[in-house]
Amino acid sequence: MPKLTVVTRSGDESTVDVADGLTVMEAIRDNGFDELLALCGGCCSCATCHVHVDPAYKDKLPELGQDEDDLLDSSDHRDENSRLSCQIPFTPELDGMKVTIAEED
Repeated sequence: MPKLTVVTRSGDESTVDVADGLTVMEAIRDNGFDELLALCGGCCSCATCHVHVDPAYKDKLPELGQDEDDLLDSSDHRDENSRLSCQIPFTPELDGMKVTIAEED
């Protein structure tokens, strides 16, 4: 099963299995990481699932959409590796990816 490494805000790192068909947000949420609020449930209407993606995987991600870009602009913690985890389908190509949960705004 593909694996995702999640780094919490305090720097704790855990690797979890990701089932087929999940987004990165769902994988994080379903594995008990309460820091990732995901208040809108994956509808791309908030930015509470903001993560920083390992730069080695950046080119394997889907293109940043306009709504996602606009929502990330509302974060004080956006950087060049910022993405909304609800907008990243976890595909086999992402096996081993590491994401860090962004600071809360």
